[in-house]
Amino acid sequence: MAGLTQMLGFVLLGGVFVWAGAGHFLKFRTIAAQLAERHFPFPAVLLAAGSSVEIIAGLCLATGMGRPYASLALVVFTIAASVMMLDFWRYSGPERQGLRSAFTINIAVIGGLLLAANPH
Repeated sequence: MAGLTQMLGFVLLGGVFVWAGAGHFLKFRTIAAQLAERHFPFPAVLLAAGSSVEIIAGLCLATGMGRPYASLALVVFTIAASVMMLDFWRYSGPERQGLRSAFTINIAVIGGLLLAANPH
């Protein structure tokens, strides 16, 4: 039973990244334009690279292929994306609250990824 629940956890955790990365490609022009508005360098390249990491590492996490490495890659990705895109400290009011909530959720996701990185 423990093996089944652990496998389901890996599928769900990895699946979230696959879904998000695929969604970024489906809305590529819009999201790249948003990155450009925020003055990110090479927004299309940055978006394609980040979304590819999400999909590939998410699939590896879900299937067990190189799970520790995939988990750590997603930790790095999640930290970078959170600091760059969820900069709640620059806002006030409801916008700050929403960004802070998403940032806090990402901290929990990082915790799950660190647990997934443990090969035992």
